Amino acid sequence: MDRKVTQQVTRATFDEVMVPNYAPSAIIPVRGEGSRVWDKEGKEYIDFAGGIAVTALGHSNPTLVNVMREQAGQLWHLSNTMTNEPALRLAKKLTEKTFADRVFFANSGAEANEAAFKLARRYAFDNFGPEKNEIIAFYKSFHGRTLFTVSVGGQAKYKEGFEPTPGGIKHCDYNDIEQLKAIISDKTCAVVMEPIQGEGGIIPADIEFAKQVRELCDQYNALLVYDEVQSGVGRTGTLYAYEQLGVKPDVLTTAKALGNGFPVSAMLATEKAAKSLAFGTHGSTYGGNPMACAIAEAVIDIIDTPEVLGGVAKRHDLFVEGLKAINEKYHVFKDIRGMGLLIGAEVIDSLAGKAGEIVKASAEEGLFVLVAGPNVLRLAPSLIITEQDIADGLARLDKAIATVIANNKAA
Repeated sequence: MDRKVTQQVTRATFDEVMVPNYAPSAIIPVRGEGSRVWDKEGKEYIDFAGGIAVTALGHSNPTLVNVMREQAGQLWHLSNTMTNEPALRLAKKLTEKTFADRVFFANSGAEANEAAFKLARRYAFDNFGPEKNEIIAFYKSFHGRTLFTVSVGGQAKYKEGFEPTPGGIKHCDYNDIEQLKAIISDKTCAVVMEPIQGEGGIIPADIEFAKQVRELCDQYNALLVYDEVQSGVGRTGTLYAYEQLGVKPDVLTTAKALGNGFPVSAMLATEKAAKSLAFGTHGSTYGGNPMACAIAEAVIDIIDTPEVLGGVAKRHDLFVEGLKAINEKYHVFKDIRGMGLLIGAEVIDSLAGKAGEIVKASAEEGLFVLVAGPNVLRLAPSLIITEQDIADGLARLDKAIATVIANNKAA
């Protein structure tokens, strides 16, 4: 029996069987190749969203498909009472290519962050005592949807209705070192930051700010935790964004692009910090399974090359030039910013709250784009998207913006 034939589903099926925490569009993609996607009706789309910065090597990447098939014929899963070769190879590569000495594997960015925050508190407990337990993070930050990670994240809307949430967490404004100085203390066990805020509006860290955060962490014996779930694995033009800030964290989390869509994440840590996750203190059933790690190893091998990382900068310039050309025609953006292929375009005040309208109009034109909050259009395409796809996608974005402007004038 061919279940694809007998089990007919539509967008309405979502409303019948799924929890209503998402509000997906009417589009149901069924096939992708590179940076192009086709839906059930055969309509083609150009993908500037990348599954929210995930498909960094495009859809159905042939190398990754072959790796998955090969591993599927060997081992899919082992419990963590054993280890496996793909996990060890991937961990070795990650430690060789970064500041880190040790790796913990999980399945999602939230899980990697959960591990990082638990490690921070355990490290402080082991080395300084139970009173050193406060975590400092930044307003507008996003670190995941578990109860701990939404509490560390700096957006109150994600905590509403789930209280009481974990305590011992403080927040201050991003890129404001004086605010951080005012709240950091000997009770601080960690400062958590994204090198570029993603969900918060595509806001890069000032280099001097990042360096002073590192200095404050050293002064107060606090761990510096970098959330590179969105910015990592080549997204900003280096394997990890911290390399461009001249700062080494003590702990770093990575996910999204690491598996190019296959669920895998990792927490990277120095030897000094990692010691506190001793036997029995933390775990993950699926984390580090051979299928995920084999795919992630191939992703790292492809992305961590001069061709791919160097190409990110070139593509960044093409996107920014295209967005500026659109802006010259329609005067719709008041700022275009970002790092590498994590780009944000903030709409003008008269269109405040309406970035989502551009997303919808873009889909009508055959283009996937994202928002980062209500006022920022976000682009996070494949790192190897072709120049032709960039040009064609920007042409579709031009049409979408023209429609949105016309609709708002009419209203």
